[in-house]
Amino acid sequence: MRYVEALKIAIRSILSNKMRSFLTMLGIIIGVTAVIALVSIGQGSTRSITSQIQSMGSNLIMVNVMGRGGESSLTYDQAIVLKDSSFIAAISPVISTSVTAMYGNNSVDNTTVNGVNGDYQSIRDIQVAAGRFILPMDDEGRNRVAVLGSNVARELFGFTDPIGKTIKLNGQNFTVVGILSQKGSSIAGSDDDSIFIPLKTMFYFAKNRDIRQIYIEATSPDTVELAKNEINSKLLTIFKGDTNAFRIIDQSQILSTVNSVTATLSLLLGGIAGISLLVGGIGIMNIMLVSVTERTREIGIRKALGAKKKDILLQFIIESLTLSGLGGIVGIIVGYVLSMVLGSAMNINAKPSLSTVLISFSFSVIVGLFFGVYPANKAANLNPIEALRYE
Repeated sequence: MRYVEALKIAIRSILSNKMRSFLTMLGIIIGVTAVIALVSIGQGSTRSITSQIQSMGSNLIMVNVMGRGGESSLTYDQAIVLKDSSFIAAISPVISTSVTAMYGNNSVDNTTVNGVNGDYQSIRDIQVAAGRFILPMDDEGRNRVAVLGSNVARELFGFTDPIGKTIKLNGQNFTVVGILSQKGSSIAGSDDDSIFIPLKTMFYFAKNRDIRQIYIEATSPDTVELAKNEINSKLLTIFKGDTNAFRIIDQSQILSTVNSVTATLSLLLGGIAGISLLVGGIGIMNIMLVSVTERTREIGIRKALGAKKKDILLQFIIESLTLSGLGGIVGIIVGYVLSMVLGSAMNINAKPSLSTVLISFSFSVIVGLFFGVYPANKAANLNPIEALRYE
């Protein structure tokens, strides 16, 4: 009953000064709102980037060859021989260039054209909305066929069916055989704005046979490291031990780097927001000290009527906890709404996690307790006779 009575007194005290109580809670409300919103945005961004990396393809390994010509590039045969492994399911060297694509009076400037083989579709998990993707016979026959990203197809053809139509890439004719499903932008760029043609056709189209980028699919997640070791060994032989001539990256490395960066960023954002909670706690302590001064005579009367030190201490601590707790609850509601609004605006899933909400609320209560102890102790130590004389 003592706790219930102390809570009632605390609520009456808060309600008797509504505006002051609200302004006191405002620091806690802003702090909790900031923590929930910023951490949720950070976590949502992490989930979004992780999803984009995973959408690049399953068991993906990427080989990037640095340098210009000579021994710092691969020939087609040197690249394809990397597939001779029981740990590798598919391989697609890639050569890219920028072109102007035209159909009739419609044109798209600076469009990326990628020369790939038939394995590229399975490696990158590409979905075709209409027609087909590049086939092995297209590559071997050096056929002038093209698969368009959804945005390129829309800009060139509008509502016309592109399949079977002839487009010009830098003035050269290509027959459209497929349209990709819209995928959206990702960490590796957007296929929606790209055009794909057979790799061996690209040799003549771009007058370039240097392979500097290779996408490889391991047979399973368990064989990724084994595949990388084999690839590394073969490339070291080709480049005569020069480890700086190439770089081998897999999804787990990218995910590890991204998770490390985003975790640090989320921690930093949470720490910055946590400062608001500390400021709110100082506000609570300030108001509680004022309250002690205003209610000095009341404390003297309560002590004269038999209230013990622990009763006065409990009364003011509960009042401080009530302020911080109510501020925390309001902050959770505002933070949740703000997270959803910002997440929608940024096109990410920023729904706050239960752990974020619980940690924010717990921290707000701890702040209220910490900054409420000193004023409560000051009130509890008042001399009843001096308190009764206070005007």
